[in-house]
Amino acid sequence: MLGSFVIIDDHPLYRSGISALVQERLGLRCIGEASTIEEARQLLAHVKPTLAIIDISLQDENGLTLVSECKHAYPSLKMLVVSMHDESLYGERALKAGSHGYVMKHEAPEVLIHSIRLILEGQLGISQNLKDRLVERFATGNDSHVERLSERELEILGLIGKGYGALEIASSLTISVKTVHTHQDHIKQKLGLLSASELRRFAVHWYVDKTRV
Repeated sequence: MLGSFVIIDDHPLYRSGISALVQERLGLRCIGEASTIEEARQLLAHVKPTLAIIDISLQDENGLTLVSECKHAYPSLKMLVVSMHDESLYGERALKAGSHGYVMKHEAPEVLIHSIRLILEGQLGISQNLKDRLVERFATGNDSHVERLSERELEILGLIGKGYGALEIASSLTISVKTVHTHQDHIKQKLGLLSASELRRFAVHWYVDKTRV
């Protein structure tokens, strides 16, 4: 395959490993790296890659913001989102933002390479499980109020669904318990839930449904 790519990720070792892997396995040439959204903006203003590999978590920034910007600024750019987050939480959001694929970082190298091949061939580089969910949603027209939640609220909803309490969530996300409670109040308001127990029940059912195999 011919073409070039850039990597936007705030972990230098990950960038180095992925760069070597993609160049060796696919013959693509790495023409730039960035660790923040601002660095990525400057990079993309000077180079024209075929593909951008973008992490969701860029220090304190959300990589999906960059994906959305690139969708409009560089419509021909192929984008693959990589993340530590489960695809059930962010896969659909990444695609809606403009990504052409989504791969979790713990997946085997072959999964990443296969996804890139699919993207360069004009297909979606996503798992079969995520494809099935998208087909089901399209067929049923099911679009939950969960779509109204912000990225942080979605993350907290997932942690509640896992059984985390406010203190555990605060520790996991490095925020205060007060901030967690504020986000929970916003989630309840957006989802039309009246109490913390209703929120917990909803979160558990939602999380189990999203992560079912």
